[in-house]
Amino acid sequence: MKISKILTTVLALAVALPAQAALVEGEDYVVLAKPMAQQNPEKIEVAEFFGYFCVHCYNLNPVLLKRERTWASDTYLRPIHVVWSPDMMGLARIAAAVNSTGMKKQASQAVFEAVYNQKINLADADTFKKWAEAQTAFDGKKLVAAYNGFSNPAQAQTMADLTMQHNIESTPTFIVGGKYQMRFKGTWEQNLDKVDEMIAKVRKERGMKAPAAKARPRSLGASAAKAANR
Repeated sequence: MKISKILTTVLALAVALPAQAALVEGEDYVVLAKPMAQQNPEKIEVAEFFGYFCVHCYNLNPVLLKRERTWASDTYLRPIHVVWSPDMMGLARIAAAVNSTGMKKQASQAVFEAVYNQKINLADADTFKKWAEAQTAFDGKKLVAAYNGFSNPAQAQTMADLTMQHNIESTPTFIVGGKYQMRFKGTWEQNLDKVDEMIAKVRKERGMKAPAAKARPRSLGASAAKAANR
């Protein structure tokens, strides 16, 4: 086959293939009536409202952690445990401890396994501390120290306040750039592709410079995890 004919065939296929659909307001996302303040307004925040008890969050977590590693240096993940009732404050305190120690990559899946799969009542403080100190996959004593820390209850209360203020009714719920609440359907990979598109949209709207490449973590140690969660 001649080269010209090959090129003609390739171009015809390219035209025939549908272009990637742009995000559609009302279908893929809604604009928040009241913006959500970011922890770091100089970057693009991807806030994840989740629950350790939630099957969807349990299945999403490893996919999200893998995807997060591909995000540029101007983007960060902010995990927020929902608080729909007082008995969820214990789990929010665990999430706050995981965040403050930078151990999301090491500890979050273990907490999911304990709460969702093993039905361990980690919302109870004594049960959580005993469980955490027995863990070997991460520094459980460090996690307990953060849980006992002075600021931990306030951090959990902030999660409760944000749950109420933004009327979070289901998990997982993602808010990107403090402005856009995502609507999910399809596979987790497809939904996170939409999050990536929204990150690019926010970056363009803000007139942000092209992001620097994110350094690939050398290990899953606490220091690398902490840096990734800033």
